Amino acid sequence: MNIAFFLLPKQEVIYLTLQTTLRQTLERMEHHRYTAVPILGEGGKYEGTLTEGDLLWFFKNNRDITFDNAHRHTLAEVPLRMINRTVRIDSNMEDLINRVQTQNFVPVVDDMERFIGIVRRSEVIEYCSKLVFNLPQH
Repeated sequence: MNIAFFLLPKQEVIYLTLQTTLRQTLERMEHHRYTAVPILGEGGKYEGTLTEGDLLWFFKNNRDITFDNAHRHTLAEVPLRMINRTVRIDSNMEDLINRVQTQNFVPVVDDMERFIGIVRRSEVIEYCSKLVFNLPQH
């Protein structure tokens, strides 16, 4: 088994860039009902994961920024509090399992650190549960 088996490719992943405005971010996260979204930088490099908590703390600590003027501010201004560690596409399954224990999704990068997709924790758990429950009974 390898990581590619679980990969949700980049073209099917909702992601943001450092240039995405806060208003676009809020609208996109609300529309898709996501609580965390990958952020990509130049050349498709994975920069981190934005969470609802990051946005809440940012708005709390910057009272001059409101929904009405959120279109004037970008994600580059928002400090990220959570570190979602990546795996490379050629990493072993043990690395992936270690990451999904503490992350809802694991960003997957290529050998040049470019974002190529995610692995969702739920997919790994579903796969493992099928293995466990389909074992022959003795």
